[in-house]
Amino acid sequence: MNKRVKRLIFQVIAVLVTLVAYIVPFYFIILTACKNKKEASWLNLSLPTEWKLFENIKEVLTVNDGMIIRAFFNSLVLTVCSVLIIVVVTALLAFVMQRRNDRSTRLFSLLILAGLIVPSSVVPTYWVLDFLHISKTIVGLIIVEVALNISFATILYRGFMGSIPQAIDEAAIIDGCGTGKLFMKIILPLLKPVTATVAVVSTLHVYNDFVNPLYYLPGAKNATIQLSIYYFSGQYGSDWNLVFADILLISIPVVVMYVVFNKQIVEGMVAGSVKG
Repeated sequence: MNKRVKRLIFQVIAVLVTLVAYIVPFYFIILTACKNKKEASWLNLSLPTEWKLFENIKEVLTVNDGMIIRAFFNSLVLTVCSVLIIVVVTALLAFVMQRRNDRSTRLFSLLILAGLIVPSSVVPTYWVLDFLHISKTIVGLIIVEVALNISFATILYRGFMGSIPQAIDEAAIIDGCGTGKLFMKIILPLLKPVTATVAVVSTLHVYNDFVNPLYYLPGAKNATIQLSIYYFSGQYGSDWNLVFADILLISIPVVVMYVVFNKQIVEGMVAGSVKG
């Protein structure tokens, strides 16, 4: 058996394993969401005798005075605000850190790296939010999400920023361009590939976050989209058709975003690692 055949067999096996790992669970979610209460309780891969998908989705959207709709709105506000702050702050921070090479920059580099290594602590974070009078608010949760994602985004931006020649900065300054204008008009447009990566990865992380909203934004009225599963399954634990219909609604935006922006994610990650 030559190397080409072995490589082909390995690739086929890898594709099959990937399909089993990702397609089968999603197929199970869709199938269970289409069943009635009795058949859904069996939790198997058999086809439903009657398809109840739209009825289940309609019931999910209306229970608890439309809790899932409020959860979608809360997640939208949380995700959009967090991602905008992450992109702006980390792009500016990476620009300064890449263009300067002094003691303070090296100190900031260590702090950024520590943000990836050192785990966050719930109790001190809650104390800080409570001291600032923003605990149990969407503003406090936005700050937490930004703090947790800022290190990874900064490293991506800084790696990509290394591919931009510093001669561009010098030429712009000679032409009378200020620092702010230099960044906004020249540097930022060149960062589109890595900006797309940071935006998509941060969006998926914030949107899918379950632990932080549970700790810092408790209460059914403040539920985010991931917490809606927690509250919904607690109340309708035996109605697996409704629980999985809720999971299906929550999964659709993530799947669509990943399919649409998968190429941008890979290109931005590769560009940041190779060019940096």
